[in-house]
Amino acid sequence: MASPQDLSHFSETTLPRQDYVARIFGYGVAALAMFAAMHYGYYGEQMMIVPVIALTYPHLIYILSRPFRRRRAYITRQFLIHGDALWCGLFLGYINFPMELVVLFLIMINTSFIVVGSFTAWAFCIVSLISGAAAAYLVIGYTPMPQLPTEVFLITATGVGVHLALTAYNSYRQARDLIRLKLKFQGQVERFQALSHQVSKYVAPQVWESIFSGRRQARLETQRKKLVVFFSDIVGFSALSEQMEAEAFTDLLNTYLTDMSQIALKYGGTIDKFIGDGIMIFFGDPKTKGTKRDALACVSMAIEMRRHMDKLRQRWAEHGLTTPLQIRMGISTGYCTVGNFGTESRMDYTIIGKEVNLASRLETEAEAGEILISQDTYSLVRDRIVCRSRSNAIVKGFRDPIPTFQVVDYRLDNGIDNNYVNHDIEGFALHMETDKIREEDKDKVADALEKAARKLRGKCVA
Repeated sequence: MASPQDLSHFSETTLPRQDYVARIFGYGVAALAMFAAMHYGYYGEQMMIVPVIALTYPHLIYILSRPFRRRRAYITRQFLIHGDALWCGLFLGYINFPMELVVLFLIMINTSFIVVGSFTAWAFCIVSLISGAAAAYLVIGYTPMPQLPTEVFLITATGVGVHLALTAYNSYRQARDLIRLKLKFQGQVERFQALSHQVSKYVAPQVWESIFSGRRQARLETQRKKLVVFFSDIVGFSALSEQMEAEAFTDLLNTYLTDMSQIALKYGGTIDKFIGDGIMIFFGDPKTKGTKRDALACVSMAIEMRRHMDKLRQRWAEHGLTTPLQIRMGISTGYCTVGNFGTESRMDYTIIGKEVNLASRLETEAEAGEILISQDTYSLVRDRIVCRSRSNAIVKGFRDPIPTFQVVDYRLDNGIDNNYVNHDIEGFALHMETDKIREEDKDKVADALEKAARKLRGKCVA
């Protein structure tokens, strides 16, 4: 399994070592050329300083650059390569630019520049090379040199060839190591993606997304925010659990929670927790569209949940469940403390405050199929939602009676969801969403309704 330390080890250890070996061979070629030139009388003994510097410089610079490589590996590598270019320019100027050696060493050093990996770096290396040669020319001057002995040329060319082969081999090894690291990291990324997908099922999608995007840190911190809080549960569900087999009961509960969660996410709600058949949701964190729009989204979610429960009742009835299950809901709006609660090793992202208690109490006070909202919530949605004033509720934990309002439906004049028709009494159930009926099926639906009406009227007359 790859880790960030693998890449650090590759960049701080593997590359400097490969550069060190390549530098030994490169400067070794220069020393070899000078020894051969002195041996064949092309240069005098005064040139001995060149091979001495060439043989000691790679070791010296490797030792001296060690502390810098640990702190700034990339910058140090670039600096040393530019230093090599400068030294090469000085070397060529010092030996008076014999054309044969100039060509061979330019090929060798230019190959090293290309390995740096970018056009900009290569261009700057060329500038350093020219700068070194110009400095040597200005200080030492230029004396035309005779033709280089063939033996010196062949020895130097052999050394340059070995250096090029070594450079190619190092490049191959680097490419191979990078491919291996890429494959390791790719496997690690895929594993983390799979794990994060598993973890995402235990937290609200908004929280998961904010953590993985870096906007939120997993640490113990809270803040005060104005939120819209929602509670719901199924009336009579506990009694039903005693009548059903465990597997069938589990399937029913999971179907209900799955469908309701999808509705909550559709409207942007943050699912706090499931408490048996109960659901706690809040709007306004980690994302908010403003308290008014959050409140409208929450109430709209509750209306759709109530309507969807009609579909579930019909579906369950087809599978033999005769108990007419209905949900009750409570909504309140106000300031809460939201954030991570717990310990550094185990924390929950949740909310606390009196508005949470109020929403829970309103849900308990609600009748089957009823949505009760607080005064603050009502004032935010009353221009879009039809509500009826309900008697004040005396709830535990609150000294004064709490004004409550019953959510009826969307106002007909605001153009929201006027295509929904639902009627459910003993012996009759009608659920219709006219906007979802295909054009070619509308006549069939109308005929079915008229046929049912004629049959009902005929029985009434009889």
